[in-house]
Amino acid sequence: MKSFEVPVHYRSSLVTAIKQKRKAADKMKKDFTPTVLDAGSLQLILARHFGFCYGVENAIEIAFRAVAENPNKRVFLLSEMIHNPGVNADLQAMGVKFIMDTKGKMLMGWDELTSDDIVIIPAFGTTLELEQTLRDKGIEPSRYETTCPFVEKVWNRAEKIGKDGYTIVVHGKPNHEETRATFSHSKANTPTVVVKDMEQSQHLAKFITGALPAEQFYNDFKGQYSEGFDIHKDLQRIGVVNQTTMLASETQGIADYLKQVVMDHYKPANVSDNFADTRDTLCYATNDNQSAVQGMLETEADIAIVIGGYNSSNTSHLVELCELKLPTFYIKDEHCLISATRISHFDLHMHIEIETENYLPNKTPLRIMITSGASCPDALVERVIERLAELTHNTEGLETAAALWVG
Repeated sequence: MKSFEVPVHYRSSLVTAIKQKRKAADKMKKDFTPTVLDAGSLQLILARHFGFCYGVENAIEIAFRAVAENPNKRVFLLSEMIHNPGVNADLQAMGVKFIMDTKGKMLMGWDELTSDDIVIIPAFGTTLELEQTLRDKGIEPSRYETTCPFVEKVWNRAEKIGKDGYTIVVHGKPNHEETRATFSHSKANTPTVVVKDMEQSQHLAKFITGALPAEQFYNDFKGQYSEGFDIHKDLQRIGVVNQTTMLASETQGIADYLKQVVMDHYKPANVSDNFADTRDTLCYATNDNQSAVQGMLETEADIAIVIGGYNSSNTSHLVELCELKLPTFYIKDEHCLISATRISHFDLHMHIEIETENYLPNKTPLRIMITSGASCPDALVERVIERLAELTHNTEGLETAAALWVG
């Protein structure tokens, strides 16, 4: 796989050494057991896979290159390049400005752009409508486009299925940049509707079977279906694709459920008459990171710490997996570890940052699971590891454990 020029301050000698040695011993990536760093009275259990993925490193390389190649021009990001506050802050410090926020709210007017400006397309991709807006301004969006290849793969899959006569059901968060982009590309080829979870998929099924009146669909799914969507015919033949960072088991569950619904309702001679074989459209990193967390959770531990931006979809699903088994703290950086007794972390259910007292159990050895999202730099993971060692008075023990990997 291609390697990218990523700023050295995002790298970690310890994490790189661990990943390289684990990869050399498991080239087929079938071993999802975690790596254990024994730092004395502290044992750190690291997921087999975590951190920067192909798409993120590609985006970072292109974005930093765009700044370097255009020293005398204004450089803009359409929205956050990736969902990591540190990386986005670095770009802003270099003079890069954001045109809109992650929900699509404008932070400046389109009339402020000129044809001399540089605009970077984020890793999530963007809509066909916004691409045209940029071209109308004399700006070619493909010049510095950082759209993840795995996102483009979903677009291509949706296009093919659509041209085969199927309606696309997108499993994704309706307000997420990637889902908005996928919806835009899909609806250009075929009727498209977005479902955010299994509950909404079950609600959609009631329109497929006629259990709910057709006219109710347009209110219940407002803003989530393509223009001209005909509830009477556009749900007869469907295929499911997803936002690439969703929970794999949920996407599969939704596809299996909707497949069974159309089979029971239409009773086709062949499944393909009413349901497209879309297969899973999650990216490899999402799959690997989720599988690694599931493998890590087979090991006993006291708490889990998940590191990443609070608006990161793929990170939030790692949190959900960990929460099923043990107390889990979702943090953005090492500064969230205020002391050995206080932690600042994001509550995924209330969507607010809170502080918790006495988060570290008073036991020896203390076993802490650690993973991070696909947009989290390895250097940040290392700083969290070092902070935990400092707070538990295991700095020397960590140095000894790290030396076994770094050499």
